[in-house]
Amino acid sequence: MSSTLFRTKKVEQSILDTEEPEHALKKSLSALDLTVFGVGVIIGTGIFVLTGKVAKENAGPAVSLAFVVAGVVCALAALCYAEFASTVPVAGSAYTFAYASLGELPAWIIGWDLVLEFALGTAVVAVGWSGYVRSLLDNAGWHLPGYLSGREGSSGFGFDILAAALVLVLTAILVVGVKLSARVTTVVVAIKVTVVMIVIIAGAFFIAGDNYKPFIPTAQAQEAGSSLKAPLVQLIFGYTPTNFGVMGIFTAASVVFFAFIGFDVVATAAEETKNPQRDMPRGILGSLFICTALYVAVSIVVTGMQRYDRLSIDAPLADAFKATGHPWYAGVISFGAAVGLTTVCMILLLGQTRVFFAMSRDGLLPRFFSRVHPRFRTPHRPTILLGVIIAIVAGFTSLSELAELVNIGTLFAFVVVAIGVVILRHTRPDLHRSFRTPLVPLVPIVSVLASLWLMLNLPAETWLRFAIWMVIGFVVYFLYGRSHSRLGQHEEATEAAVHPPRPNTQ
Repeated sequence: MSSTLFRTKKVEQSILDTEEPEHALKKSLSALDLTVFGVGVIIGTGIFVLTGKVAKENAGPAVSLAFVVAGVVCALAALCYAEFASTVPVAGSAYTFAYASLGELPAWIIGWDLVLEFALGTAVVAVGWSGYVRSLLDNAGWHLPGYLSGREGSSGFGFDILAAALVLVLTAILVVGVKLSARVTTVVVAIKVTVVMIVIIAGAFFIAGDNYKPFIPTAQAQEAGSSLKAPLVQLIFGYTPTNFGVMGIFTAASVVFFAFIGFDVVATAAEETKNPQRDMPRGILGSLFICTALYVAVSIVVTGMQRYDRLSIDAPLADAFKATGHPWYAGVISFGAAVGLTTVCMILLLGQTRVFFAMSRDGLLPRFFSRVHPRFRTPHRPTILLGVIIAIVAGFTSLSELAELVNIGTLFAFVVVAIGVVILRHTRPDLHRSFRTPLVPLVPIVSVLASLWLMLNLPAETWLRFAIWMVIGFVVYFLYGRSHSRLGQHEEATEAAVHPPRPNTQ
């Protein structure tokens, strides 16, 4: 049984599957498209919200160093993703990589994890986008009824119509074609980056040096706790994370990590890239470098404009300009945030549908969902199904506490990919690798340890929810996926051909 659970799918077979007419996706993306995708999904909630939160509660002006730490953790994982994406240019990202290196059951686990990660990420960001848009509408004197603006209806019924509508519109765009998605993303990213540059350039003129003193405030121990709200590292080792001080920077890094979530989505588009061997590493590493630089610059400017303990948690960038006597910037920044979150939603939805599509093509999910649209050459069935489900979830559910599940899901994927790189180097040294992760196995090992450390800083209740989702995944796999596995059926057919059953002579 163990041999069937850990059977691996050859890289060559994975690539051949992409050439089947009924499963073939259209190759239309360039390195620039991938970089735009990466920038589009990374720059979002983190740069517009988390900067103020971690500066005020965890790191002070040293929040810029927290972004560097989180960026380094992502960069280590990105080097591993780049090798896999260029070697195995197949939709599915970490799921496909795990299938080629660790085996079917680990691949299923990571695929199931990614479905949750991208779904919750899309819904959370859609709700955040709705909040920014409602704020802009309120400023213009237009007010949505309570029952259509979320969860404030007098009748007890509340449906966030804006969040649901956003998801459905983006679903339609993704059905029409990934190239159209890339064009829409390019326009939106241009607007978003422009707003960010305005913050950096304009804000630099209002920096006061005294606001940086002290740059690393004196460490303060967080309140001890033994409930599920406490970080897992505290419950296991008795270690209490600190606010401020040097260790406060690492605590902040575990929070701002959410700001970097999404760069791995670039890897899910490998199958739709014209030259994945060359362009995937450029897109993954390029987008991560650009966004890290922007994050650090914004955090330096904002903490220089306003003292860290006075920063707003909800809208730090806008309120920092208000504090300097320039409130009109707030409207520009709110507009940029709303526009920016649009692309985050679309690219997370893109990533989820590609993982679902890849799992369906392998038979681990119903193969009905692996048929592409005859005209648009996109996986329209899973796109529509998941789009409708996420729209409903975003409309009815408050997901603020569940957002941490996105963090743990992403970090878990990082661990799997890093381990997979080491294993595939040993099992398939003959594979052509147009990009090679440097210093293997050192870089993958450091990536695993860094990701695990950030995971341990997440609340115990997040681990509990993640475990429940994984148990559900095991049940689905053993009831359906294992028996319908395309790889398993192929192996059974081969075994029957080589060793046909002996005729009954009795």
